[in-house]
Amino acid sequence: MTLLEARGLTRHFGGLKAVDGVDFDLAEGEIHALIGPNGAGKTTFVSLLSGRIAAQAGTIRFAGRDITRDPAYRRVRAGIAYTFQITQVYAALSVFDNVALAAQSRKSRRLRADVGDALERTGLGDRADQIAGTLSYGHQRLLEVAMGLALKPRLLILDEPTQGLAQGEIEGFKEIVNATVPAATVLLIEHNMDVVMDLAHRITVLNFGEVLATGTPDAIRADSAVQAAYLGG
Repeated sequence: MTLLEARGLTRHFGGLKAVDGVDFDLAEGEIHALIGPNGAGKTTFVSLLSGRIAAQAGTIRFAGRDITRDPAYRRVRAGIAYTFQITQVYAALSVFDNVALAAQSRKSRRLRADVGDALERTGLGDRADQIAGTLSYGHQRLLEVAMGLALKPRLLILDEPTQGLAQGEIEGFKEIVNATVPAATVLLIEHNMDVVMDLAHRITVLNFGEVLATGTPDAIRADSAVQAAYLGG
């Protein structure tokens, strides 16, 4: 079943065609990676999906409903959670309170339990009382993932989540993502190709704001156009 469908999605900034007529489908319960060179349009594209940036053309349907003109907060309520490329935690608040704010936004009746679950899933359970700004960069990235999980999303968008993580933390992160599906769908924007190839069921490659290829990890790895544009084959 298709959870999200984008058709002809377009966003230009002056003469820069950041996203240019992109068609894209997400299947419910999959881990789908979005890769491509720097400047390919990945972050702009997921910002269009999450409502942080308005599309100039095209449509987005989520769970069968047209959300193209919905603001970001309505998309969150519909079940789309987006963690950012740069950490967006509340530095002066505790780890617990950061996650609680996310859970409150969906009017959770099991606030403490939901927060505890999200912290345990991300390995932050023993840091609940720590001030978020004192966490290492890697732990702040995991906190942001916990905030996304606390929203109980149908779609979790992760933008460069392993940036700044140590290798041991990356292995833990992969376990978190694998445990998230099939209850939720994951869209992963990631430069670490080992992570992409280990996690993704399907991969879409963007280049100059357009879809270069979509397929399984094996198909993408073998694609000569992808090798030339991105994988260096």
